[in-house]
Amino acid sequence: MINIQIIEVILVIRVTTSGRAGIIGNPTDGYGGTMIACSIKNKVQVTICEAKELIIENQFGRKVLKWRNDFDNQGDYFDVVRAVLRYLKLYSLKAKISIKSDIPVQAGLAGSTATLSGVLSAVLSFIGKKYNKYHLAELNRVIELNYMKCHCGYQDAYMTTFGGLNYLDFRGKEFYKELNQEIYATVEPLSPFVQNLPFVIAHTGIKHHSGDFHKPLRERWVEGERKVVEGYKEIADIARAGKKALLNEDWEELGYLMNKNHEIQDSISDSGEKNNYMIKIALENGALGAKLAGAGGGGTIIALTLEPERTIKALKEAGAEKFVELDPYSEGVVVEEVEESEIGQAGAYRF
Repeated sequence: MINIQIIEVILVIRVTTSGRAGIIGNPTDGYGGTMIACSIKNKVQVTICEAKELIIENQFGRKVLKWRNDFDNQGDYFDVVRAVLRYLKLYSLKAKISIKSDIPVQAGLAGSTATLSGVLSAVLSFIGKKYNKYHLAELNRVIELNYMKCHCGYQDAYMTTFGGLNYLDFRGKEFYKELNQEIYATVEPLSPFVQNLPFVIAHTGIKHHSGDFHKPLRERWVEGERKVVEGYKEIADIARAGKKALLNEDWEELGYLMNKNHEIQDSISDSGEKNNYMIKIALENGALGAKLAGAGGGGTIIALTLEPERTIKALKEAGAEKFVELDPYSEGVVVEEVEESEIGQAGAYRF
């Protein structure tokens, strides 16, 4: 007698995407500006599969959403999932959503937006909806602004969706609009034309919430404060000049432009004592240019250096906690269907 063992194969939708670092032009993405940004190797992984109830889990714990008020923002690390589900009105969804990330938390590297991109794409795929990446980026921005109440620019939504090394042009997107009225940003991949990326990215350990930083600046800009309006116009012009310098590998010029970018932004809103100290240390130890890699008040700097070992050593001695690498070939949001056996337990990829 032959015994036949039936093994149930559970299919899971797995989505991965990357964080990002701003090379030049930030933070003008929320003001109709221009930027150059690059993905980093640190990623978010989101999985979703069928379940008897709605379960969400990450490295901070596990929640079961049963009642309507369970979907309201709670100020914890599950609010990203709650916001996506509220936007899609999926209050009766039966699924398990698991999130893993090795992007430093609140470090100005788009960790929360990458999580939003991953969750949004995973849930949409699970319910059978598919959109182009431009539309996904705009959906991300709508949810972040209106459902998470986070006043950020468009850079993170586009970078975590598209991935890679990109020239980003947000002209015509100075003011938030309804989704059907938004124009798409210009996303120009630069990785086919760039052989070298001589940058060091150091995390100082300072945590921030980018919405807290952007909101008062947004109010100053809307009110027409001359220093902010003219400063952001100049930073956007600097980014457009930076594109030429990057493509021509004119590192002296690009370093000068990065320094100018930081000087203007720091004069508009203090970048923070420790961040400015790290930038100073980098410039004194081989860096041609250095600035914040994300929003002000957060703890990651990017330094253009042709002497990386010297610069890294000095930054470590100055207290840099982590270093991250750029990934110009990241594909952004990648959706796959895999077997459950290929998925590990929810948690963070620890440094």
